[in-house]
Amino acid sequence: MQSETEQEAPVSYPVLTAPADGVPPIVDTPEALAATRAALAGGHGPVSVDTERAHGYRYTAKAYLIQVRREGAGTHLIDPIAFENGKPRADFSDIANDLAGVDWILHAASQDLPCLAEVRLLPTQLFDTELAARLLGLPRVNLSALMEHALGLSLAKEHSAADWSRRPIPQDWLNYAALDVERLAELRQWQIERLTEDGKLEWAMQEFAHLTAHADDPPTPRADPWRRTTGLHTLRSLVGLAVARELWLAREGLARAEDRAPGRVLPDRNIIEVARVFEAAREQSIDRAWLRAVPGFNKRGALRHEQHWLAAVRRAAQLPKAELPARHLIPDGPPQPRAWERRWPDSFARFNRVRPALIELAESLRLPVENLLSPDHLRRLLWDSPATMDAAEADRRLAELGARAWQRELVVPVITRLW
Repeated sequence: MQSETEQEAPVSYPVLTAPADGVPPIVDTPEALAATRAALAGGHGPVSVDTERAHGYRYTAKAYLIQVRREGAGTHLIDPIAFENGKPRADFSDIANDLAGVDWILHAASQDLPCLAEVRLLPTQLFDTELAARLLGLPRVNLSALMEHALGLSLAKEHSAADWSRRPIPQDWLNYAALDVERLAELRQWQIERLTEDGKLEWAMQEFAHLTAHADDPPTPRADPWRRTTGLHTLRSLVGLAVARELWLAREGLARAEDRAPGRVLPDRNIIEVARVFEAAREQSIDRAWLRAVPGFNKRGALRHEQHWLAAVRRAAQLPKAELPARHLIPDGPPQPRAWERRWPDSFARFNRVRPALIELAESLRLPVENLLSPDHLRRLLWDSPATMDAAEADRRLAELGARAWQRELVVPVITRLW
């Protein structure tokens, strides 16, 4: 065993500090956009794409900067806000049409595709460097780690959480944004070679085709999104949950109207604190003095919307018992397998045979088990399932759920053998 002094020192990688061609000017005029469109159409090879949003600052998740790079065309930093022209979003479908049939390289494409869909800038085929890294079984899949592993270069991420809705965008932020697409094409080529060596390139192509086919799907509404409020589990009563729900809904409406991140309108901790205070003394008058005695509600941000918070608490207090929220959300679809044992013992036993075998198979293939088969797909296949199932039926059901052909080819024999 190596002693502490004999252990290898952490590897230090050179840091990319500036784009090779310098930081390009912002594309924010019709003339500049026309030049960008012509340059990209005249380039060659794949197109590297990234977006910057304003999570934590704005209510919407729209893109406030779009970075595009292509060999022979250089890097272009497009300000989509400059092209809204009084509409909710810009329309870059002409650029998308020019680049149809070209491979678009994105990192963690599922994060960027929704805001690209809003501006009608979507690929007909793509390559996701994060998903490729998962299929390769790499231990770290963030872009900086992949650049280090594949290209021996480090990528600074100091502005990833910045408020990209700020105008003008600071020059050092633009430098950072341009670097995010500077070497994506090289990373893609490195990954293609490794995927080919591992016999996984076809798996990746199927995954990328699935992402492309569903890039424009509308988001699935979340049932009772207020239940994600941090600290909700500490509330003891249904009326406490009702207070939290009404405050969350009031905050949501204000955040949407002001285009501010909900947590900047009213932090979750303040919502929970009001609900706790109400639980402790329901008979008190719900007035300004009562609310301002709650920690956080005597500050300027909360005071600005004081009447909204008071109205929300009063609505909750006046709800009849039948309209109070349930303690737990009724699941849409199968419950978690740990809850199957009593009502669905055969499915419970089946899950506990199949799941370990899929984990073992995934380990042998060097990829995360959730990439081998979605946990939701497995749960829906096995829950309250029939006593027998042949390979054809298992394949059909998994295909209906959305499992790709390469996944079904690997998992169906294991699942039916252990059924």
